[in-house]
Amino acid sequence: MATAVARTRGAGRAAAVAALLACAVTLIFAYLNKARCAGAPFDEDGRSLVFDRVKDAEVCYSDIQFLWLGRGIDEHLFPYISGGITPDGTLTGGAVEYPVLSGLLMWLGAAGANDDAAFLLHSALLLAPFALLTAWMLGRMSGAVALLWSVGPPLVLYAFHNWELPVVCTAVGAVYVVTVLTRYSLRTRGIMAAILLGIGFCLKLYPGIFVLPLLLYVLLGEPDFDGESHADVPRRGYDPLGALAAAGAALATVVAINLPFALLGYDGWRASFTFQQMRQADITTNSIWYWGLRPMFAAGDGGEASFQEVVSAASPILVVASFVLAMWLGWKRFPALSSYPWVGVSGAMLCGFLLFHKVHSPQYTLWVLPFFVLLEVPWSAIGAYLLADLALGIGVFRYFYALGSGTAADLDEKLVQIGVWGRAILLVFFFFAFVRARPRGYRPMVSPPARVLVPAR
Repeated sequence: MATAVARTRGAGRAAAVAALLACAVTLIFAYLNKARCAGAPFDEDGRSLVFDRVKDAEVCYSDIQFLWLGRGIDEHLFPYISGGITPDGTLTGGAVEYPVLSGLLMWLGAAGANDDAAFLLHSALLLAPFALLTAWMLGRMSGAVALLWSVGPPLVLYAFHNWELPVVCTAVGAVYVVTVLTRYSLRTRGIMAAILLGIGFCLKLYPGIFVLPLLLYVLLGEPDFDGESHADVPRRGYDPLGALAAAGAALATVVAINLPFALLGYDGWRASFTFQQMRQADITTNSIWYWGLRPMFAAGDGGEASFQEVVSAASPILVVASFVLAMWLGWKRFPALSSYPWVGVSGAMLCGFLLFHKVHSPQYTLWVLPFFVLLEVPWSAIGAYLLADLALGIGVFRYFYALGSGTAADLDEKLVQIGVWGRAILLVFFFFAFVRARPRGYRPMVSPPARVLVPAR
């Protein structure tokens, strides 16, 4: 048994190193892809003159380079403290549209930069370690399948498109803590994972939803077996105090990170949430709402206003309903697994969010990609999703270019629709598949001492 465990863990470490090295090579290509839009000559604000000319036509646009202007980044303003938002939704001062840790990363990336090309390079250097750490953790947990993260098209297209890599790293890190660090008790691992998810919430919000299935996993306990599912395997017992401790850790993390910004610059801090609340489902959001529901409303201001009102009401209701359904499906699986499938439920909740939220940016593929690595879902469905994503990731910028230049946009519009509807249909499939999926690849063996948990009395 000990030899088999050592051999399995050795294979996991080898896969992790391979995934890390492959990821490093891919990140070079990812940077070079975006850097095609950056470089001298610059205008007086440090904007690359080539950016506006080629960003859509050559599909090298990035939010990182774009947001060099308009958020106080070029002025090196510390985020949120002096900012705010106007009634029409325009951010002012140092306010940005992202949670505070992403804003802090944007400010750090601008340190020493006097133009958007330097800002892109500094940001890439700042973000790359998070992608590498994610690759290593996925390799440790799932073996060679982690190469799907490290060498897939999404990393080339989106690694340096926005500030997604740190938040993905926190979400994967939470799974890693629970799955691999089994020398600690489940309660301790649950608390550590909750802290990571709280940090992720302060980067891009979505990891916060994973706290709910994590709490159920901690509450219901782990089965005493080596990774195979057996309904008759005895479990450790319930731990309500452990679940409460994990919930408190997540909440305390979010409060501790946000409170200084809220106290020192409430208007700028609040502006990031207000901006997202005011954002409309328009041509830039790639959502089923814009491409599916909007054509049903009459043209003109009245029809557009009605459309936005319906989306503003229906989107959050359906998102929450999808969360409830995912949690319930996980509960139905609990008797057969002897543990709550929190990773699969988390993936399903993310699918519900991506499907029904009014904004579905192309780079959000990086959010769901780790679940393809961690869970046994059909390769055909994964391949179809990546093709749909590629159609959208390329087509949407070519579509914008065609609209802006007055050239024929029919083919590019079809690519966008293939991407939007292809991803939407597959998100519905993965919503149910994730909940039922088994862990993929490497599953660490747990030694008896790590299984000790004092039941709540």
